Amino acid sequence: MLFFSRVFFDHMLENNSIATVHFAGNDFFVGVTPSGHAQAIETNSARDGAATPMELLLIALGSCTGVDVISILKKKRQEVTDYRIEVTGQRRKEFPRGYTRLEVKHFVRGRGISEQAVARAIELSDQKYCSVAATLRGSAEIVTSYEIVEERNE
Repeated sequence: MLFFSRVFFDHMLENNSIATVHFAGNDFFVGVTPSGHAQAIETNSARDGAATPMELLLIALGSCTGVDVISILKKKRQEVTDYRIEVTGQRRKEFPRGYTRLEVKHFVRGRGISEQAVARAIELSDQKYCSVAATLRGSAEIVTSYEIVEERNE
């Protein structure tokens, strides 16, 4: 019976992530990820002492798609020397003030970068691999674009 319980519990942890959020006082919270990393969270936007929950959502989307895109470009042997993602969110005016539109722009810099490879990597991330995009897509329109900058050999 103990073995069954342990196997069942381990299986539950694999399929469910548990994050905790602690009130730290003075309009701050501390979020702790399932892997144990702490993140300060601000709820007083006038003070601007830490990221707000909605800002963290933008970062989550950008980093999720970024991991996919750079991995795919490396597999396609693209010589990327710099890569960044800008995520812009448009929010409702009424409550709840969720995002209605998210614009994700990829900036890829490198030597001999294939436009087709970049477009395909972004499409795969957006439509297949990025869990954050999949989660948000039901409530917000996600629009992607990219810019490629050719780096000169000097």
